[in-house]
Formats: sequence, C-alpha cells, structure tokens
Amino acid sequence: MKFLRNILDKQKPNFEKGGKLHFLHSVFDGFETFLFVPKHTTPDKGAQVRDAIDMKRLMITVVVAMVPCLLFGIWNTGHQHYLAIGETADMMAKIIYGAKVVLPIVIVSYGVGLGIEFAFAQMRGHAINEGYLVSGMLIPLILPVTIPLWQVALASAFAVIIAKEVFGGTGMNILNVAMTARAFLYFAYPTYMAGDIKVWTAGEPTVIEQKLDGYTRATALGLAAEQSSSLAAEIQNAREAYVDKKVKEAETKGEIKDPVAFNNAAYKESGKLPEVKKLQAQIPTQVTNAFESKKGGLYSLKSFVIGTIPGSIGETSFLMCLIGGVILILTGVGSWKIIVSAFGGAYLMGLLFNAIGGNAFMAMPAHYHLVMGGLAFGIVFMATDPVTAAQTEIGKWYYGFLIGALTVLIRVFNPAYPEGIMLVVLLMNVFAPLIDYYVVAANKKRRLKRLELKKAQ
Repeated sequence: MKFLRNILDKQKPNFEKGGKLHFLHSVFDGFETFLFVPKHTTPDKGAQVRDAIDMKRLMITVVVAMVPCLLFGIWNTGHQHYLAIGETADMMAKIIYGAKVVLPIVIVSYGVGLGIEFAFAQMRGHAINEGYLVSGMLIPLILPVTIPLWQVALASAFAVIIAKEVFGGTGMNILNVAMTARAFLYFAYPTYMAGDIKVWTAGEPTVIEQKLDGYTRATALGLAAEQSSSLAAEIQNAREAYVDKKVKEAETKGEIKDPVAFNNAAYKESGKLPEVKKLQAQIPTQVTNAFESKKGGLYSLKSFVIGTIPGSIGETSFLMCLIGGVILILTGVGSWKIIVSAFGGAYLMGLLFNAIGGNAFMAMPAHYHLVMGGLAFGIVFMATDPVTAAQTEIGKWYYGFLIGALTVLIRVFNPAYPEGIMLVVLLMNVFAPLIDYYVVAANKKRRLKRLELKKAQ
C-alpha cells in the first residue's frame, strides 16, 4: 500500500489548483479518499475530532454487510437455473454460472451510477459523494437475474439523477435511491420485474420455457395469492348459494319487503354456516401444505429461511439478511430500533389478520410474512437508510413499526401486488420528517408543561 501511496502523492500536484489536470480534482480526490483515510486534521482551536471513520468507511461497512446476500445470491442464481432445467451441478458450477449472470449487473450499476456521480461532482466542483457505494450494490440485489443490462443502466441513471442529484446529492435526498430505481423499473417495465418463475430464473429463454413445463411457475407470494383467490372463491360460492336459497324460500312465502336489506341479512347469516367456517379453518393448513408440497418443498419454511427459492438476487435468504443486520447493528451503522420495530410490526399485523381470517394471506401463519419476499432485505438495508429514515429515537420506533405493518397490510388486501415493501419504504421516506416533527413537538410540549409546574411551585 505504501507503493500506491507514493504514486498518488507524486501525481497529486497535477490535480491540485494550478495543475494541468485541476479540472479532474474531484475524480482524483474520490479515488484517493476511497483507498486511504484523508489526511485532514482539525485546527488547534475549536472542536477536536480524532476518528479514522469517515463517510466512505461508513458506507463500506454497509457494503460489507451486503456481501453475504450477494454471495448467496450468486450461488442461488446458479442453483435455480440448474433446478429449473432439471440438471444436477456441483457448488462451483452453480457459483460460476451465477457470477456470469450477477456480476455484469453489479458492474453496470456501479459504472453508470458512479459515472454520473463523478460528472455532477466535476460540474459543481465538489468532492465525490460516497452514497452510491451503497446504492450501487443495493440496486442489483433487488432486481431479478433476467433483467436486461440496459434497464439496469437506465434505472441507475434515473435513481441517481432524479432521486438524489436534483435534491443536492448525498444526504439531501428524500427517497431511498435503490428503491426509487426498482420502482422506476417496476412501473416502466412491469413484465421484466414481476410474473411467473421465468422472470426469476436465469438461462436461455427458449430453454427455460421448454424445461419449466414440469416446474412450479409461481413464486412464494404468488402461490399464496393463488391460494387466496381459490379458497375465497369457494367460500364466496357457499355464501351466495345460501343467500339464493333463502331468497327463493322467502319469495314463495311473500316475506320479502326490502330486497336489499333481506339480501344483506342473509349474506351476514351465511358467514355462520358450518361449511363456510370449515373452509375458513382449512385456509392456514392449505396454504402451509401448498408451500411444503410444491416441487419437493421448494417453498417450505426451511427454504424461506435459507433462501433456496426464486426471487430477486439478494433478497431470498432471510438468514443472510439477518447476518447483514447483525453487522449493521454491532457496528452502529444501522438502527436496531428500526429493525426490531419493523419486524415486530409485520409480525403483529400478521397475528391480527390470523385472528380475523378471511383469505389465504390473512390466515397464513404470521411468521411466514417475516421470511417471505423482500421484507427482511428491505427492513435491514432500506428502512435503516440514515438519510431517508426518521432521525429521532422515538420516531424510529414508529417509522419501523409502520413499515412492517403496512407491508403485510398491502400483501393481504392486494393479492395482485403481493409484495409491498418497496412502496411502503418509499411512502415512509416521505412521512419520516412528519414523524420527527410530531415527536419533537411532543417533547417540547412535555418540557413546557414541566417548566410551568416548576414555576407554579
């Protein structure tokens, strides 16, 4: 490293004021501070700070926390590919195949995003912002492996320019940059971001299409949505049959005075039918059995926790997300209050819906919500974004709880969009300042009351 330090010191005068490459000062400074701790020191007078951890080191910590998800995602990409086409392969073959698919997505994300960051820094004459060190890794991890590289480039450019640079750069954005990129792709190119398992399985499209005939096509959340629709239809048919029977009996006797009121009353009574209650009671078991039985337990609870299921590159493994969360909490980079409250909010909302019942999502065991989809990844790496999250300590509890609760709420009431973490994080990014405002206002109100009591004494 000393050799590299000497090279940088020798070239540095060319990039300083008056040097022939001064116009590239921001670029040189970005590379230098990425490789080495800056030599900046505090003055003799004023605040004294002695800390080797700067913004770049803080961001690198988040990247390190995402490495388990990245490595597992590379392996799982190869695993799902060979599983889909019905071929066996060893671990190294799966890793090599996964790396060929995943690494180009990561390279494009970093190349386009950092290129735009460098351009804006040069135009403004500012130092290179460090925020994209994290966003450049987050974006690939929340995308499907089949995403075209030109869409990765387009989404990265959109997110950096629209979600961050127009607000002033790192630390000024109000929306999570990576989630903005995913939302852009989801609404601009929905067929590439959602659908059956072909979206989540890498390989030659024609080959995958032929081989998937004997392979389950639904993702975990999609499978739950299918169960919700089919079981809800059975229940609805039973209730409508009861209403029709009551109406016919009442019509023959001439007892119907208000048809609307009679139908409403009959439909309400149908909810107490033994066959309806029996169908509703079967929902949790049927959903769990559907997960356990599909393709030899592809969507079993164990598979959810480990992550050997189709999905976005880095979000399938609850275990890897948990490891990343522990790293963020132990290093003090991520807020444990947001993580704990978000998981708690999702679990409590799941328990509430279990008590209510009604469809497959509502009756699905609450703990499934924690390990399914991108909830864990979104909570650990998106909700804890220090720029867009709530800043007050009490506000973090509210912020995290609402993210978890609203995600489950969207899953349950909108089977057409079974994954809600993306829009919930973006929504709560917007409301985070409002949460902080009311927390601070409440603190002021309590302090003023204490002051009034002291004066009264």
